[in-house]
Amino acid sequence: MTAPLRIIFAGTPDFAAKHLQALIDSEHDVIAAYCPPDKPAGRGKKLTACATKNLALEHNIPVLQPKNFKEVEDQEALKALGADVMVVVAYGLLLPKVILDAPHLGCINVHGSLLPKWRGAAPIQRSLEAGDLETGVTIMQMDEGLDTGDMILKASCPILDTDTSASLYEKLADLGPAALIDTLALMASGAYPREPQNNEQATYASKLDKAEAEIDWHQPAKTIDLKLRAFTPWPGTYVNFTDENNKVHTLKIHQVVLTDTDSSSQVPGTIMQADKHGILVATGSTALNILTLQLPGKKPLPVQDVLNGRAEWFAVGNLITGQA
Repeated sequence: MTAPLRIIFAGTPDFAAKHLQALIDSEHDVIAAYCPPDKPAGRGKKLTACATKNLALEHNIPVLQPKNFKEVEDQEALKALGADVMVVVAYGLLLPKVILDAPHLGCINVHGSLLPKWRGAAPIQRSLEAGDLETGVTIMQMDEGLDTGDMILKASCPILDTDTSASLYEKLADLGPAALIDTLALMASGAYPREPQNNEQATYASKLDKAEAEIDWHQPAKTIDLKLRAFTPWPGTYVNFTDENNKVHTLKIHQVVLTDTDSSSQVPGTIMQADKHGILVATGSTALNILTLQLPGKKPLPVQDVLNGRAEWFAVGNLITGQA
């Protein structure tokens, strides 16, 4: 690296804050941090700062929080900072061309996938849901498209059979900062690679919807398992169960295990076995064994504890969905 860079950082959640911390610990100079305006949170709807803002203030980094960059005064304020580069990580605001072009070296983004796969809002969850064997982070030069900019550096990691979006999030939160520092070293040298993305290989990671999280037992067990892991911790997979009084209850499924038990003779959703070892449910392929679930208004519990209080709900032959 020839000289430290003057950096504007833009980000919001803890994932972004971990990248900001890496910049603070580096030789570079973080001259300002951009965050969205504070939002109401909690029962009292008190205005709450994001993780990036809190970290920036702890280190006496000026924080700016424009609602967007449509106002000329906000655009001019950023230009006046005289930054070499703007680093964007999970910021949540679209940047117009005037902002993308403002820093000397433009704006770069840390994206949680191996582009061009999984452009968009939920790359970690969608890679899991699709059954990908690996993922990673891509540092790209930002343009006006949605995650379409030239790629500068990639870092990858395997997706394990035990991974959820929560564990994968943590892996990428460790992988990304190191990749970012390596990228900035390349940029500071004055000669860094920029590889155009192949748009024909692109896939889109749409934002998660709670309605997607309802389990369809007609799907293969592997597909259900992947969805559960992708939607953990949010929004969490669930089934709507109808009890003997025709009252509907939402049951959240937290942990399952794939089995080789044939369930082709059963209606999908039928409980085939229920004991301390789990609740075995027929799917569109082999049976899936539920180990942990959550009753309405309760905390997640091992199946054995659930059966102690609600064994009648999970009798062999019952439909866990309450409908065929």
